[in-house]
Amino acid sequence: MKFPFYIITFIITVILISINPIPTSAHFYPNISSIPLSLIPNRTLWDAFNNFTGCHKGVKADGLHKLKKYFQYFGYLNNSYNDFSDLFDGNFESAVKTYQLNFNLNATGQIDANTLKNIVLPRCGNPDAVNGTSTMHSNRPYSANSTINTVAHYSFFPNTPPWPRGRRDLTYAFLPRNQLSDLVRGVFSRAFERWSEVTPLTFTETSSFSSADIRIGFYSGDHNDGEPFDGVLGTLAHAFAPPVGRFHLDEQENWIIDGDFTNASPLSAVDLESVAVHEIGHLLGLGHSSVEDAIMYPTISSGTRKVELSSDDVLGVQELYGSNPNYNGTGPVLTPRGERDSSGAHFMGFWLYGPEMLLVTGLFSLLVLLIF
Repeated sequence: MKFPFYIITFIITVILISINPIPTSAHFYPNISSIPLSLIPNRTLWDAFNNFTGCHKGVKADGLHKLKKYFQYFGYLNNSYNDFSDLFDGNFESAVKTYQLNFNLNATGQIDANTLKNIVLPRCGNPDAVNGTSTMHSNRPYSANSTINTVAHYSFFPNTPPWPRGRRDLTYAFLPRNQLSDLVRGVFSRAFERWSEVTPLTFTETSSFSSADIRIGFYSGDHNDGEPFDGVLGTLAHAFAPPVGRFHLDEQENWIIDGDFTNASPLSAVDLESVAVHEIGHLLGLGHSSVEDAIMYPTISSGTRKVELSSDDVLGVQELYGSNPNYNGTGPVLTPRGERDSSGAHFMGFWLYGPEMLLVTGLFSLLVLLIF
């Protein structure tokens, strides 16, 4: 029996799709109004924590063990802590006090409304403390060699790892399967410029993902690094200390790439450049800061753009690498460039490539042959 051409084409396409499943893709949008309503959640991941308002030592609250896991994940409870009951114990009270100090809150050790308001914000997935010990509120005096006169709160990873002295010209590459557009890659280029403007470091994109100093990728859920992503909001991204160079972002977020939040601020809109600048700070060796205006502050509200380095960020990175000879101490001068795609072709949320293109091609061939 001889099958028509269109049937053969369709069968081959289905076989190819089954062999190579369609990869997921990150969601990129030019502005907040272009986010589909179906992707805007009614609640954030951690909204259930609001049930614990007023909890304090000695209280037993249903579900409190989940909040304890949150505090351990971000370093406020020792790794050896294992009392994940719903009882508010002394160790948890100490963890809450440390958290409140880090975020400039009233350090009562009780779960008050202001503390919960901060806890439920989307944030960086890197911890604020290491095994219960925090350096965010370090009160560092300014360096005598610095052009900025202030008290700083920047911190470093344990043992203060920088990139080796002989590596000042770093390369970065993107996970090939993400198939990022020039506009999205441009966001990262600007984010790297924020840091090269104040240091002797340079950053150059390369096409070789495996050999790049810094490897950037969008992933979902468990992606085999021990720090799974959790869907829309919650943790947005994380990066590893030098010289590991891994930088991961949650591809399920609704990423805004032109920084336009003028019309509204949907619950799930996240500014890509703001997150990129923060995570690059980690790639360079910086930990979190308790200065709310600093790029290295751990949380960022949805619908917020925050891309300019503060004096705290500059002090921290220059302690590791020194200053750019052309930096005059007045702060970064980069401004949002507002690149937009007038055709809208790049902002579909999902990209057509690989097996997806095969499917479209096969279906189009079938449609043409059926019509003609």
